[in-house]
Parts: sequence; structure tokens; C-alpha cells
Amino acid sequence: MADLPATQALLDPREQPILDHILKIRDNLSLLKQDKTTYVRSHDVITLYEQLIEQVHLLNDIRAEKRSEQNRVDKVLDDCFQLISLFFMTIGRNNEAPAVSALSYFTTMRECLRDQSRYATTSTVKRLVEHLQEAAFYSEKDLKSLGDTLSRMRKIVEQGKEAYSPHLVTLLTARLDSCEKKLLHLRRRLSQLSPEISPIWEKQISILRSMAAASTRQKFAVAEVQKLQGQLKDIEKTMVDGNFVNADGSVMAGQELVQEMLHRCIGWSHIVLTRQGRVDEAFKPKYDKLCDIRNKLEKLSLTHAWSLRETDLFGYQRELDRIDETRVNGNFVDDEGNPADLFAQRTLLYLIRRSYAYIYELIISSEPVSEALLPIYNQLQTLKRCLLEVKNSGGVSSPRELYPYSMKLTSIDDMRVDGKFKVGSELPEGQGSVTGLLEECFELRHELAVAAEEPGT
Repeated sequence: MADLPATQALLDPREQPILDHILKIRDNLSLLKQDKTTYVRSHDVITLYEQLIEQVHLLNDIRAEKRSEQNRVDKVLDDCFQLISLFFMTIGRNNEAPAVSALSYFTTMRECLRDQSRYATTSTVKRLVEHLQEAAFYSEKDLKSLGDTLSRMRKIVEQGKEAYSPHLVTLLTARLDSCEKKLLHLRRRLSQLSPEISPIWEKQISILRSMAAASTRQKFAVAEVQKLQGQLKDIEKTMVDGNFVNADGSVMAGQELVQEMLHRCIGWSHIVLTRQGRVDEAFKPKYDKLCDIRNKLEKLSLTHAWSLRETDLFGYQRELDRIDETRVNGNFVDDEGNPADLFAQRTLLYLIRRSYAYIYELIISSEPVSEALLPIYNQLQTLKRCLLEVKNSGGVSSPRELYPYSMKLTSIDDMRVDGKFKVGSELPEGQGSVTGLLEECFELRHELAVAAEEPGT
């Protein structure tokens, strides 16, 4: 596995044994990730996690007087922590501190932890917030989702203080602090918008993203973009003397932001219609690669309950990192160092941001259930949905109509041994979630049966 990005030489020979150890740990994690012949066992993940923490302790001792040092050790460590955190989610331990690392990947800025931790590690770029800040367009919904996730992560870290290494807890706390600071800055920008003008801003953000999506489809839809352009013109027509005004004629607060965004959207609509999805040949390989990543992640977002192993996301993360880190002063450049034109630049950035957003959504939607129990969990989710649909559509006329559901629920219940779902001799994580869902399904079936037996039904 290639280290990303290019790394510095080791400054202290005492770190070489640590590097050797964590390279082996990373190799073992990679092999475990690639093995799809069996379920990931909690024991294997915990063993590698403990080995990694032991090396972090040794590194801390060496760097007691040079906390801000950065070299290849930090890059490999970051790979390991990313994989470990995704493995914790794979085995269903989402609500434990190591799993937070996967989420903090998308909610922390690149920074040296310096005084925050006894070892200096350059965090993988906090992609989503960084890109939101760079793009300068985002909605309140974007910030609320990130804010809610941060709050949940902080609660998990607080609850895990006694159970996990203080070094890991300190690292995660520093990352959360950094993200919350960035989110506060983004929120302050939106706070300029009055309640009356906010819907206009949100509409413009939606239109801008829709145009970016339209320009990356396999077949460019002129009519779709023209329709979006018409919506922008409708917004512009609501202005009075160049301003958005309230019913009483007063100027709405937040004019500069919204007017600037409107001009940006209108200008972009003209560029999109002119280019019709055609990217400069110099940037076509990057474009094709990003489209492929985006499309695969989009497919995963639709089928993840049945097909996703969280560790699979690591490869997509690193591929996006590689492409994102090729930018020079924020711009993509060709082989001769010439920056991309505006269309190519914005289109490539849109694909990167959309892909990171898909990964973020996949991670936060991950269920706290081991992959060994996911087939049962997913079957119960489907049964619950079906039973709810039956209930909402008026129920059944006879309890006999519920026999297929009863048979399936009974077959799943019979899989338990002493009240637990086992896989071989293993007792996978997520027992409470699966058992609770099974009980919900039995309760729904019972309610439907009782209602069908009542007189007059």
C-alpha cells in the first residue's frame, strides 16, 4: 500500500523499529480487509488495535521533546487508525471510541496536534468541512448533519474515557474540538441571513448542485439545465431595485451573500450549457476516475445494507485523497503545470466533494451490528417494513394471512442458542439490536393478528 502523500525521511533512528511494527500491523489490517471468505472476528481486530496502541505509547516516549515532528511513521499510523476505526464499525462496535476515528476523518482539519497530544500526528484532511469552507456554498442542513454527528461522537468519546487509551481519547477530543471550531465559523457566515432570505439561499444551493450533477451525467440533459436556469431567472425577478425585500419593502438581511450566489449560479448555468459535460482532454483521466468512484459509491449508498463492509470505504478514501492532493494552490494542473479552466476545476471538485459526502453518509448510516449478524438484521428490517406497510394499509382480514410472516420470524427465532445469535463459537456484536428488532416484529405481527380477530374488523 502506497503511503500518502510523499513522506519525509525519518529524523530519529529510534523510530525505525516502531515503523517496522506498524507497517506489519497495516499489512495485517489490509489482509484482513481483503479476506471476504469469512466474517471479521472481534478478537482479530482487538488484537491489532492493542498492538497499535502499544507502538503509539513507545512513539510518545521518543517524541516527548519534539511533539510537532512529522514523518513516515505518522502517515502509516494514520492509515492504521483509519482501518482500525472502520473495522470497529464492521464488527458492530460503532459506539466505541476507536470507531469515532472513521467519522472524524470527515470532520477534522489537517493539523498537528502538538500540545493536544503527546505525539504529533498529521491528521488526514478533514475533507468535508474543508471543502465546504473552500467552496463557500453550503446549506443549514449540511451544517446540522455535521453538528449532530459531532455531538454524537463527543458523547461516545466521553463514555469511552475509562475504557480506552488516554492517547486515543486525547487525539479524538482534539479532532472534535478542531471540527467544532470550523463549524462555528461556517455557521457564523450563514447567521448573516435573515429567516426571510434563507429559503432563497437554500434554493440557490440546491440549483447549483443540481447543475453540477447534470454536467457529470453520461448523457448531458440540456432541458434539465435550462429548467434550472429558468428557476434562477424566476428568483431574480422577485428582486426590487436590485434587492430582495420583505413585504413591507424593507431590504432583507444577508443581501450580499445571496446576490453573490445568484450571480454565481447564473454564470455557472451559462458555462454548463456551453460545455455540455465536455472536460478538457488534459483532465479527462481524472474526470473519468472520479466519475467511476462517485458512481460506485452511489451504488453502495443504495445497496449498502446488503453489500457494504465498512473497511471497503478505506480504498475509496485514499483514492480521493490522492486526487485531491494533486492540486497546486487549490487548482488542478495539467502535466505542464497549467491550471484547469473554470469548468474542469469546478466539475472535478464537485465529484470529489460528492464522493466524500457519499462516504460520510455510508459511515453515519452504519448499523451497530457485526457483519456476521447483518444478514439476519437485514431480513428483520425487511420484515418490519412489510408488517408496517400491512398495518398502515388497513391490516389483514384473517390471522391466516400472517402465517408467512410468523413462519419467517419463528425460523429466525429458532436460530438463537440460549437466547443469543451465534456464528460458530463466536458471539458477534449487535445482539441487543437484532433481538430488539426481532421482538418489534413479533409485536407488530401480534397487533395485526389481534386486530383481525376483533369483531367488526
